[in-house]
Amino acid sequence: MIPTLLKAATTRLAAAGIEDAREDARALLRHALGLDAAGMIARGVTAPLSEGEAARFEALIARREAREPLSQIIGSVGFWTLDLIVTRDVLTPRSDTETLVRAALGRITDRSAPLKILDIATGSGAIALALLSELPNAHAVATDISPAALEIAKANAARNQLSGRIRFLETGWADGVDGPFDLLVSNPPYIAPEVIATLEPEVRDFEPLLALDGGQGGLAPYPHLLNEARRLLNPGGHALFEIGHDQGAPVLELARAAGFRTARRLADLAGHDRVLAVHN
Repeated sequence: MIPTLLKAATTRLAAAGIEDAREDARALLRHALGLDAAGMIARGVTAPLSEGEAARFEALIARREAREPLSQIIGSVGFWTLDLIVTRDVLTPRSDTETLVRAALGRITDRSAPLKILDIATGSGAIALALLSELPNAHAVATDISPAALEIAKANAARNQLSGRIRFLETGWADGVDGPFDLLVSNPPYIAPEVIATLEPEVRDFEPLLALDGGQGGLAPYPHLLNEARRLLNPGGHALFEIGHDQGAPVLELARAAGFRTARRLADLAGHDRVLAVHN
C-alpha cells in the first residue's frame, strides 16, 4: 500500500541526509505514477501499485538516495510563476533568485512600458523569463557561454509562451552585445573554488561547475559585469546581480570602484545578502 511504500522511501531518503525526505518521496511517487496532487487524492492510498509503477518508484528513490537533485529527476522545477525544464546543463533555479526578480520589478514604475532587458549568463532562462512574464511589452536578450544551457533556456521560453519576446546569444558575458538596455540582470558564478568541495552533493556533483566557480573569493565576475552595466545601461537604468550571502560589503566596494554612486545590497527572505543593485 502507498503509505507503507512512502514510509520506507522516506526512511531511506532521510538516512541519505535529505532534509525534506517525506516531501521528496511524495513528489517522486507522483512522478512515478504520472499524477499531480489532485490525481493522487483521486487515486486514493489503498490502490496497490502495479509492478511497473513500483519499479519506476524504486528507480526514482534510488536516484534521489544517491543525492541526484529532485529537479533533475523530475525534469522540471517551479520558479516564480513558471514551470522550467532542468537538466545537468543548468543550475536549478532557487527561491533565493526570486529576490532578484522581486527587486527588479520593484524598480519599474510602469510595467506596461516597452522595456529592454539583458540577462547575462542566463542558464535556464529563469530570471529573464520571470521578468517577461510580468512585463507584457518588454523584450529581452539572454546570453550564455554554454550552448547546452541555451538550448534549455530556449525550451523554457517556448514552454512558457515567451519565445517571441526573447533572443538568445551564445557568448561570454555580454561580449558583442550592443545596448542600451533599461534593465540588466545576472546570476553569475559566485562560489569561491575552495568552497565548492564543501557544497551539498546535489550542487557539487550534479550542477555545472562553470555556473558555480566564481574565481578568487567568488568575486571574479563582478568587476567585468559592473563595467558592462556602465556600458550597456540607459541613463536611469538599473542592474541587479545575485551575490553570495557573505559578499555584500566587497561587491559594494566593487560597484563604487566601477563608478556607481547609487549601489545597494538587498537581503533575501532569510535576511542574508542576496542582490547587488546599482542605478546608472
